Amino acid sequence: MASRVVIGYDGSTASEDAVAFGLTWCRSTGDVPIVATVYPEEHPLGMGRVDVEFVTYVREQAQIIQDKARATVGDAALYRNVASTSAAHGLADLADDAEAVMVIMGTAQEAGASRVLLGSSTERLLHGATVPVTVVPPGWRESAPDRISSIGVAYVDTRDGREALRVAVRVAQRIPARLTLYSVLGQSSERFSYLIGRTDEEAFWDKARDSFGKAMEFAAAGVPPELEAQTIVLEGAVVESLAALGPDDVDLLVCGSRGYGPVRRVLLGGVSSRLIRSAQLPVTVVPRPTTGSVD
Repeated sequence: MASRVVIGYDGSTASEDAVAFGLTWCRSTGDVPIVATVYPEEHPLGMGRVDVEFVTYVREQAQIIQDKARATVGDAALYRNVASTSAAHGLADLADDAEAVMVIMGTAQEAGASRVLLGSSTERLLHGATVPVTVVPPGWRESAPDRISSIGVAYVDTRDGREALRVAVRVAQRIPARLTLYSVLGQSSERFSYLIGRTDEEAFWDKARDSFGKAMEFAAAGVPPELEAQTIVLEGAVVESLAALGPDDVDLLVCGSRGYGPVRRVLLGGVSSRLIRSAQLPVTVVPRPTTGSVD
């Protein structure tokens, strides 16, 4: 039985980017896309009564939105209208019910500015989903590839980093796709030289660079050879270096959540939360691993 992915759709341009990526993902993996529109669930006015006119209205609006998606996607997807207290809850619940392997969301872009803004629904979903969440940048569909052929992993030798690599390997094997491990080493700074000396500082960074390289080579050695895993150590600010990766590098970037919270839930840390706001690529954030799922 094919796996399923849930795509959040509200008729916006951001959700159209999500659908475009979802279809590319499913063409690559063989997964089945579920295009989901969430509308407000019914709340009693009192004594068990509900506002029938309002309920009818929101259901009709949800159907109009779904019809818009269906007119574009056709029979390539399944469609669901979901009543919930919020879009995030509705998509997370649907993903659990459908045993989906991923939830896909778009991001909005402020008019007249280049800064990408993360919508509240996407933000909430990223803090509570039990499956990987992929956030698609604005305008992605304008240059969308037909299939995914290369996957990048933001790798750090931690439990979250190893979990991100495990998920990326599993997906790359299904497609199949090439795999590239990226790690970021901060640049040396003149401000430390007067304390420890320029020579000692350079020796420190050389040692750190060597340590990063060895950790990545060790991780890549465990990747199935058919994935042709490569390792690249970038230098600079972590978020900016990863956000600079584009379609010429890889088609998708996978990272760990690196946040504190319940296991098996996505919970954004400082790097992942900023990365998904500025990345040029779709970014998949992987839930925190259970105790013993990796190590």
